[in-house]
Amino acid sequence: MKTDKKHIGILGAGSWGSALAVLLNRNGHDVCLWEFDRQRSAKLAEAREDSDFLPGVRLPEDIAVTSDLSRAAGGKDMLLFVVPSHVVRSLAGKVAQYNIQGATVVSCSKGIENKSLMRLSQVLHESIPGIDEEHIAVLSGPSHAEEVGRGIPTAVVAASISEKTACTVQSVCMNEVFRVYTSTDIIGVELGGALKNVIAIAAGISDGVGCGDNTKAALINRGMVELTRLGTAMGADPMTFAGLSGMGDLIVTCTSRHSRNRYVGEQIGRGKSLSEILEKMVMIAEGVKTTQSVHDLSERLGVDTPISRQVFEVLFDGKNPGCAVKDLMTRDPKQETWG
Repeated sequence: MKTDKKHIGILGAGSWGSALAVLLNRNGHDVCLWEFDRQRSAKLAEAREDSDFLPGVRLPEDIAVTSDLSRAAGGKDMLLFVVPSHVVRSLAGKVAQYNIQGATVVSCSKGIENKSLMRLSQVLHESIPGIDEEHIAVLSGPSHAEEVGRGIPTAVVAASISEKTACTVQSVCMNEVFRVYTSTDIIGVELGGALKNVIAIAAGISDGVGCGDNTKAALINRGMVELTRLGTAMGADPMTFAGLSGMGDLIVTCTSRHSRNRYVGEQIGRGKSLSEILEKMVMIAEGVKTTQSVHDLSERLGVDTPISRQVFEVLFDGKNPGCAVKDLMTRDPKQETWG
């Protein structure tokens, strides 16, 4: 799929940011990759490989790597925010000074801001004065950086309230190994990418305590019900959750060896403490913070999310993982319903 050459700033040089840099460079765009840590930025610029987050994937020489935010954000046609959800607001506030109102701004992170309970596209809109909401998009779907960086076939969704903006992101990102669909249900696409991480922690806990494939299948399916139920209450189209950003991302995050959220759950199920696990992890498991947000959203909206509630109690109230599994299995008998 051909598109005009774009000047693109990628804000965040973790595994996903680096993989997207390689992808967009392959598509012929001018890419500048921003890393906030000066020493790490210099090391990445020289080595052309992220040995910590994305080993084995080389950054082409014509990808600029910088710790200078003005260089990465100023004068760009498109800006991709690929930082942990809890720093999106502060980074967006800094980026706003570089007159980016005409750029297409794409959220590539997956989470819900704690306290405000805003989706990240809402955070961007609120934090960048003057930006048109129609210029904001999200990119989501089953897309482990380890595979995208190596050119393994992947399909995702670009969503915006503006079909034109979604199509712009599609044309910029899509190639023979990275297929991009479009959607105007930005709420559903964004929530699918965030909420599935909580269910992935549950799937990991299931693995850690020694449950089997039957258990995981049930968690994925009933977790999908929770995603749909909560997402619909927040204004999403329930059918969106049957797509790549819902069911697709849920499957890969609950089952893959690359999934950081599944890993956290597995370690919890094996008896380790959350603080011990997070202290040793190099990369962020967004599902931990999202679990808090899902708990608060469910309480606010009066939506029943039993799996997410058990994950919350295990992570933050110290509940025994085995007891959580038992409590889910012994809930009152119900008729199966969807959504």
